[in-house]
Amino acid sequence: MPKFVRIRSEPDAPFIEFDFAIGDPCLFVELVLPPSAFEAFCIHNQVVPMSLEQMALVDAEADKWRYGHNTLVGNSRTT
Repeated sequence: MPKFVRIRSEPDAPFIEFDFAIGDPCLFVELVLPPSAFEAFCIHNQVVPMSLEQMALVDAEADKWRYGHNTLVGNSRTT
């Protein structure tokens, strides 16, 4: 199974904040490592950077959880 990373931190940050996924980029854990440990982690796990398309999909899924999305059931609710 492919292993993916998506770096979230700024380029010169003292620690690397990143998402790590195995198989499905939408199912990930958030991790923080110093740069040297991040490099070793990536080599050991043979990671692949998430593509722009994968990052867009992950962001869209997060938005659905955060803000909800239009559905037939959701639109018929009354408060």
